[in-house]
Amino acid sequence: MIKPFVPQLVYIEPQALEYELGRELKEKFEKMGLEIRETTSHNQVRNIPGDNDFQKYRTAKSTLVVGVRRTLKFDTSKPSAEYAIPFATGCMGHCHYCYLQTTMGSKPYIRTYVNTDEILEAAQKYMDERAPEITRFEASCTSDIVGIDHLTHSLKRAIEFFGKSDFGKLRFVTKFHHVDHLLDAEHNGRTRFRFSVNADFIIKNFEPGTSPLQQRIEAAAKVAHAGYPLGFIVAPIYLHEGWQEGYKKMFVTLNETLPAEAKKDVTFELIQHRFTKPAKRVIEKNYPMTKLELDEEKRKYKWGKYGIGKYVYQTDEQEEIKETLYSYIHEYFPDAKIEYFT
Repeated sequence: MIKPFVPQLVYIEPQALEYELGRELKEKFEKMGLEIRETTSHNQVRNIPGDNDFQKYRTAKSTLVVGVRRTLKFDTSKPSAEYAIPFATGCMGHCHYCYLQTTMGSKPYIRTYVNTDEILEAAQKYMDERAPEITRFEASCTSDIVGIDHLTHSLKRAIEFFGKSDFGKLRFVTKFHHVDHLLDAEHNGRTRFRFSVNADFIIKNFEPGTSPLQQRIEAAAKVAHAGYPLGFIVAPIYLHEGWQEGYKKMFVTLNETLPAEAKKDVTFELIQHRFTKPAKRVIEKNYPMTKLELDEEKRKYKWGKYGIGKYVYQTDEQEEIKETLYSYIHEYFPDAKIEYFT
């Protein structure tokens, strides 16, 4: 059983205490008896405890930095949304393949931003610019926001903010089942609550520190009963012995657990496993015992938009993945929308 995240160590930027949420979190963590340190900025976080890089990395993954989001210019977030909305950065999970391995680089600690109102005001400006078109915001590009929201409730505030908006929609994805505090949020159907799901083999071997598949699916059923539009990201789709059967079992379990009503408006996003050369180096350093297959010779090279190419599956393997998973979705979720396969 994965318990809700509690940081081992907390850093607070002085500026964060100028915001109500910053003061609330400081008081909450003091009552919990956690070690709290001050830092002028997250870039100045030093002396993470540990005898070696391996230990320091693990301590950093359970370190929370409470700070202020200074950049209120949002990144784009295709294909899932128009913009990424930044409430947090970093993740407490230990997924071996995660792309945050390289984007977070030497700073794998988790950051939460307390200037939530300013972030939501910036989102409103983006909505106003595009109105009357709908603007979608992705809240989990750089973190698993659900994983820390039982502490901060920033996500809950955002759900209720978008619930009242005319031209905005919110979406996020999680690998955690700690959703109870979000079930009574006034979402008005404007937030799509997505879960990352995978075959048991991948979750057991490559996703330590996250909720087991069954708990994620049970949480998805709760979310569906609370009236949220539901979605699933199947990622990374990873070829392993018996993969067809493993993914079929996953879809069967989903079909058996979800209420019938939820299946009428459900989305699927399918992402094959990929890696870059820099990511491979970081993964092998942080998870030296991983069984993750990272052999460039077996893959096809795909140019990336920032000049860093990715290693993806060969064309015929991609076709087989797509054909197999599409057939399962059509069989068990005939009304589902498949948003993309990449």
